[in-house]
Amino acid sequence: MSEATLTSKGQITIPVDIRRALSISPKDRLTFTPMPDGTVVLRAKTKSLQTLKGMLKPTSGTAVSISDMSMGSA
Repeated sequence: MSEATLTSKGQITIPVDIRRALSISPKDRLTFTPMPDGTVVLRAKTKSLQTLKGMLKPTSGTAVSISDMSMGSA
């Protein structure tokens, strides 16, 4: 188990074993999500939108033009 201390400026140093486990480095973004039971989930935001490209397979349906997608048309 790793431990860190909060400074008077509200800063912490993330222990090296945690940084390695999350594969984070300086300037990486982190999110802190408080849970109802009082725990906090720490997540590294290391993926960009570009890394998602190609993850979904195209559907084999019929293509629909934007003009055919107008609201209220049946």
